[in-house]
Amino acid sequence: MSITGPGSITALNIQAVNNMNNQLNTLSTELSTNQAAQTYSGLGSQAGVALSLNSQLSAITGYSNTATTVGTTLSVAQSVLTQLGSSGSSVQQAINQQGAFSLNNNGQTTTQAAASTQLGEILSLLNTQVGDNYIFSGSANTTPSVASMSDILNGNGAQVGLTQVIAQRSQADQGSSGLGRLLIPAASGSTVSISEDSNSPFGFKLAGVTSSLTGATTSGPSGSPPSISVNLGSNPNAGDTIAFALTMPDGSSQTISLQATTASPPGANQFTIGTTPADTATNLQAALSSAVGSLDLTALPAASAVAAANNFFSSDPPQRVSGPPYDTSTSLVNGTTANTVFWYTGENGTTPARQTATAQVGPSMTISYGMRANEQAVSTLVANVAVLATTTYSASDPNAAANYQALSQKVTANLSPQAGTQSISDIEADLANAQTTASNASKLNTQTQTTLQDMLQNIDGVNQTQVGEQLMTLQNSLDASLSVTARLAQLSLVNYLAPSAG
Repeated sequence: MSITGPGSITALNIQAVNNMNNQLNTLSTELSTNQAAQTYSGLGSQAGVALSLNSQLSAITGYSNTATTVGTTLSVAQSVLTQLGSSGSSVQQAINQQGAFSLNNNGQTTTQAAASTQLGEILSLLNTQVGDNYIFSGSANTTPSVASMSDILNGNGAQVGLTQVIAQRSQADQGSSGLGRLLIPAASGSTVSISEDSNSPFGFKLAGVTSSLTGATTSGPSGSPPSISVNLGSNPNAGDTIAFALTMPDGSSQTISLQATTASPPGANQFTIGTTPADTATNLQAALSSAVGSLDLTALPAASAVAAANNFFSSDPPQRVSGPPYDTSTSLVNGTTANTVFWYTGENGTTPARQTATAQVGPSMTISYGMRANEQAVSTLVANVAVLATTTYSASDPNAAANYQALSQKVTANLSPQAGTQSISDIEADLANAQTTASNASKLNTQTQTTLQDMLQNIDGVNQTQVGEQLMTLQNSLDASLSVTARLAQLSLVNYLAPSAG
């Protein structure tokens, strides 16, 4: 029989101890990392599945981060849009509550001064940034959205601003005859005529004529330039009327209604019935000239200013009157960066505004949330607040109050929602839809993350309770093995020999 010495037993025990120590380290790592393996190779046949799950989890995490970032931008944008809407309402409210017409040292009313403050706030809001991005600049989000208020209103060097554009347009619309670019020659016999001075976009435009004058025939507007004629076949009766419909530079309508009367002199908007139709025609021509001249000094300047502001803010490039001279101009021309301030300084391509900023917030979810400061709803707001804030009046002008009243009424109407045109609330609705999509994507991403993590846990995860139990069992076994090994290491052959008899 062979005898195994203590050295051999000790060597086997040491090997076992080493193996248990390695197992102990492995279990300790699993317990601290909650992972069954530290490399994919340690997962065996499940390595490919784990790699795919980790890739999906990384992508979902990226989508979630994007949704969070976009959500922040959308929240800021909604706040800005709300404030823009409030600014427009504040201007309307100030107009509706204004008292008697009174000018300050700058030739403006207190309502206009308030509009100037609102304009500054509006332009500041349009240059809002989220992080380093200007959110109203379209795809050029590192570029400020709008120019400074000073440049926009007053120009910058050779570049003219709104104030000068309005002044030039006023000259073009009013002309030099005092009739808003209309021609009203002396009556020819019993015929009265009125015509436009040219085929231009300026001044009053003839839209129609309606008559209840007994014995009269009307024609037009027709021809080039358009004209209207009224032939009095006989004298009208007192109380008969004739109305001339005019289109203003801003597209609004104005009607001049004149009534026949036997009184001499006639009252406002009346003409005296003469002895003959020719005499009556002369009186009608004089009344028509007076009525057009009055509108030239009151309603026309207001409509002209609004038209100029629309051309400046809503056209790309901005439109301005060709000239000088401006009072005989017959066309609008494109402003250039050399001679005109471009109020909107962001990107202005053909891509719809929302499409200028897109983000993928889920595997199959993409949202569009871009904005431009020159969108119709915003440019309309800026144009109308700016024209009110820019226009000035002279205290010595007897028509100043009527002119200002006409302008403030137009601004109030233009700041109200218009059927068929974009409003601030329309932009808010678009962004609200994007917010809903981002929120839904975030919820779905969270659910997907949980599912993927559970699946991954089943592959490379560990049961910490089980590992803990294994670790304690192994620790006890290791302690026992170390104790036995230590004792065996101290044994020698003499320990097994019986003591000799005496």
